[in-house]
Amino acid sequence: MRAWQVTAHGEPRDVMKVVEIDEPAPGAGEVALRTRAVAINFPDVLLSRGEYQVKPELPFSPGIEVCGEVVALGEGVEGFAVGDRVISSHIGVMAETVVVPAASTFPAPEGLTDAEASALIIGHQTGWFGLHRRGQLQAGETLLVHAAAGGVGTAAVQLGKAAGATVIGVVGSEAKRQVALDAGADVVVNRRDEDFVAVVNEHTGGRGADVIYDPVGGETFQRSTKCIAFEGRIIVVGFAGGEIQSAKANHALVKNYSVVGLHWGLYQSKAPELVPLAHQELTRLANEGAIRPLVSEVVPFADAADAVQRLGDGSTVGRLVVDFSTS
Repeated sequence: MRAWQVTAHGEPRDVMKVVEIDEPAPGAGEVALRTRAVAINFPDVLLSRGEYQVKPELPFSPGIEVCGEVVALGEGVEGFAVGDRVISSHIGVMAETVVVPAASTFPAPEGLTDAEASALIIGHQTGWFGLHRRGQLQAGETLLVHAAAGGVGTAAVQLGKAAGATVIGVVGSEAKRQVALDAGADVVVNRRDEDFVAVVNEHTGGRGADVIYDPVGGETFQRSTKCIAFEGRIIVVGFAGGEIQSAKANHALVKNYSVVGLHWGLYQSKAPELVPLAHQELTRLANEGAIRPLVSEVVPFADAADAVQRLGDGSTVGRLVVDFSTS
């Protein structure tokens, strides 16, 4: 079978190659999938560069989010059957056949296409745990979402609207404004031309945002502390801006807000029983049409490395998905 592999560490376009390898067989507790679609995530960029917190031995396949058809079950696996359409999250899924843990595999929502389903787990589960479990977002509150035109950001916008919040999105260009609006944002701020702090305070009558969803970090985080509401919650999701922020404890004290970390992957090891519950809720919302991964582009198998590179360069919006159905 064919698989994309990272053969050295560097920029994805330079180090990702197509190779021929043997088809894998599932072991105990594993499921083999014929790949239909793989959603690209920023960790794929970091994996290629050798900058991700997990560093697989070279060469390895990138890809951490997949929609596929079950073709074989390992020993002890229950709840799945050959032919089921499923989604899963596991490093190494950018190949025509992949083996994934059954514990991180779920039925694909009927209301989503293969491309949309492949992009459901990481962005929307991160948003679900961040906004609901960590941020305790309530109907009627104001949610500020940074990088609101990206994959993680559009998921948070959709989930915020589904929860009954007023959503203000921050984007980096006029071209991205419509993407955030299409995701459901009530107000969109172009940070290059507008001060999001002033916009948030204006739209909340000076109260500030109750929940701020921050996958950017750095200066974005520091400025967010100037528009956080009394008893507000800043959810630290990542550092896509390249700078890890420092939280000032004295400022959090005098303004009475919380800085809350969110590492979605930790739930799989520390509280795995919560992950399928979140998937059930996301499936319900997807089948009702309340959420839908915003797939901006579906690329053929041959263009996967270029797509990962463009994500790393920051020139994309929404979710990019590699189509395996015609590969």
